Amino acid sequence: MQYVLYLAILVLLAIPLGTYIEKVMNGKRTFLSKILTPCENVIYKVLHIKTDEQMNWKKYAVSVGVFSGIGLLAVMLLQMLQGVLPGNPQNLPGVKWDLSFNTAASFITNTNWQAYTGEAVLSYLTQAVGLTVQNFVSAATGIAVLFALIRGFIKVKTDGLGSFWVDMTRIVVHILIPLNLVVSMCLVGGGVIQNLEGAESVALVEPIAVSAEGEIIEGAEIHTETGEVTVDGRTVEGAVIVTEQFVPMGPAASQVAVKQTGTNGGGYMGVNSAHPLENPNAFTNIIEMLSILLIPAALCFTFGRSIKNKKQGIAIFAAMFICLVAALAVIGRSEQMAVPQLAQDGMVDISEVSQAGGNMEGKETRFGIQTSATWAAFTTAASNGSVNSMHDSYTPIGGMAEMLLMQLGEVIFGGVGCGLYGMLAFAILTVFIAGLMVGRTPEFLGKKIEPFEMKWAVVVCLATPVAILIGSGIAAVVPSVADSLNNSGAHGFSELLYAYSSCGGNNGSAFAGFNANTVFLNVSLGLVMLSARFMPIVGTLAIAGNMASKKKVAATAGTLSTTNAMFVFLLIFIVLLVGALSFFPALALGPIAEFFESIG
Repeated sequence: MQYVLYLAILVLLAIPLGTYIEKVMNGKRTFLSKILTPCENVIYKVLHIKTDEQMNWKKYAVSVGVFSGIGLLAVMLLQMLQGVLPGNPQNLPGVKWDLSFNTAASFITNTNWQAYTGEAVLSYLTQAVGLTVQNFVSAATGIAVLFALIRGFIKVKTDGLGSFWVDMTRIVVHILIPLNLVVSMCLVGGGVIQNLEGAESVALVEPIAVSAEGEIIEGAEIHTETGEVTVDGRTVEGAVIVTEQFVPMGPAASQVAVKQTGTNGGGYMGVNSAHPLENPNAFTNIIEMLSILLIPAALCFTFGRSIKNKKQGIAIFAAMFICLVAALAVIGRSEQMAVPQLAQDGMVDISEVSQAGGNMEGKETRFGIQTSATWAAFTTAASNGSVNSMHDSYTPIGGMAEMLLMQLGEVIFGGVGCGLYGMLAFAILTVFIAGLMVGRTPEFLGKKIEPFEMKWAVVVCLATPVAILIGSGIAAVVPSVADSLNNSGAHGFSELLYAYSSCGGNNGSAFAGFNANTVFLNVSLGLVMLSARFMPIVGTLAIAGNMASKKKVAATAGTLSTTNAMFVFLLIFIVLLVGALSFFPALALGPIAEFFESIG
């Protein structure tokens, strides 16, 4: 019932939002126009933006590249110099160059992969001015590129795709800021922290003892008067008694809101939305979880309305939704059933007698398996990456489903904008293959699909698999990478594969047992993120420019319908076929091998 409820609420919220986004991007009047349009016009005037400019695809691509490049440099410098900048009440030092590059690449690509603990490494200034700003503009960039593609389908015999700067302004002012103000207020009302105070230390209700390695000593007897720690009457050498807890403060709610709605995912806290101050209860959890897929789902309906063919938007939505439901079913069932190893020798009670049962390892008890599994499916279907549980603790099949969602190119809803234009590239590929089967020139939305579109569609579809496989393949033979793994064998390889899948899919989540903060991993993962983000953008804009220059062709009796159940099936088949062919060997070495080990 929980699974059905979450999905139903998502659809009910996405439909009206999709209508609103279509009105904004096509210059129509909305209920917020009186307030926001004057703000929009001020930005145009101050920045000397020409509202009637029509960029061709190459100029649009250059604008995206220059804007993102400036953001990359700015976020790098902000991190490296934060030690001498204001807004740093904890006096945190500057961040080393390789981690600064990795983080900057992560946030300008809408990935938000984090090889650091946010509350202990980055200042308030860096979090707010650097990362939060990129959360807005990187999300807006993906939506802007999507609308350039939509205009390519709509326009006839022209090379103008609109202005990147106008698109960015409208998206940020009319869509992202209002939406995130609402979400932020809901989160603050639910208990998520939002302040500018420095971190605090508070006394524990009961002191705990930890070993010299920092691990909690089970069954310890603590003698606070003498500072001695004993177990079964024996003194534990090097033990430390901990009586205080570090409590982070800062402007968390405002960043959490946009990390979710913009499919960014980078948590204010190191443990992301599993932290009680970032996601304290069931109310904040459902707000944050639904926000992950809200805009990506809404854009499907926006697409249908924009091209004056609502059925087309529904068909694309249906293909994404079916894949999401299937993945959610696999993850939820796998976690509820758990694996025999957990119950071995009575170590863990996975029965459902007087309890939820299943695999609760790495999950918050306040959320349970159902909400954790739903979040895991939502966050890996979108290029979000935020978590409310530890994915490293999921069962082999549950973890494989999460990986596969990312490896498909983040097109099962995917990131804001980029997920839909990635799926439209698969739609072009599907139409082309179907056209070959019946011996007709393929058409999509009234435009002929020719070799130019096919070449770039293949680039868009294969950019993510190529980046992931090359990156993880190189990393697998680098000796120092093995030291970053928390496990050996098949699960260790899964940690490595998940990391590169997450970065190549612009996702940002991790198996949590993987220490990625080394020079090689910071640089290689950063390069994977950049290539997997900008190659599809260039390909999408190239397709948009060539489509806009074509004339419309009339539909005939032999034209392949792209709105019926058959097309939805073919689209899903092509998406899964590309993913299976690309990643089955790698998955066989990781989660599939681990699964057979767990039942052996």
